[in-house]
Amino acid sequence: MNKYAIVVAGGSGTRMGGHLPKQFMLLKNKPVLYYTLKAFLGSYPDLQIILVLPADFTDMGQEIIDAYFDKERIRITAGGDTRFQSVKNGLMLVEKESIVFVHDGVRCLLSADLIHRCYEAALSTGSAVPTITCKDSVRLLKEDGSDAIDRNRIMLVQTPQTFHSKILLPAFQIDYKDKFTDEATVVEAFGLKVTLVEGEESNIKITKPVDLLMAEKILEERSGI
Repeated sequence: MNKYAIVVAGGSGTRMGGHLPKQFMLLKNKPVLYYTLKAFLGSYPDLQIILVLPADFTDMGQEIIDAYFDKERIRITAGGDTRFQSVKNGLMLVEKESIVFVHDGVRCLLSADLIHRCYEAALSTGSAVPTITCKDSVRLLKEDGSDAIDRNRIMLVQTPQTFHSKILLPAFQIDYKDKFTDEATVVEAFGLKVTLVEGEESNIKITKPVDLLMAEKILEERSGI
């Protein structure tokens, strides 16, 4: 089966401070985005990447590709005003029936095992959404206060959210809604169920400066430094 990874790196990184989007910030002397692309390219030799970037930063993305990777396996397109539109832009470059991964560009620590797990589940059921259990107490806000929720019934959602192209492409033809925070919500709005698979605790999303420190520590532990 053909394989595409749509790596969505269209964020501005305002929570990190400064003007450089977080996907281009350095992590152990390489851009965060480098680690994300490397993970996917190393997972399957026939996988193609569609990299979705802010329009003003496509040149910077191309520089990373030229410096580290086989440019024949990565194509760049500009993102939109919302995640939904950015993913839709990426899907326009999916040319064959395939399994499509959609991944946050700043979740740079995912493993090949997770990618393989999502692929096999999507190949079998049509979808794969990685999740991890919630370890914190959770409360639901109400107008008159809040209610405790059983955390054992709460799952924290990660990426790569993975789907057969026959599901994902038509799902993204529906009208945009504010509740579309990820691909799973789009597919469910299209009328289909999604399959949950086991995610990874280390598959963190780089959104704040402390996340870079955590990611650096994880990389050091993996390399045995």
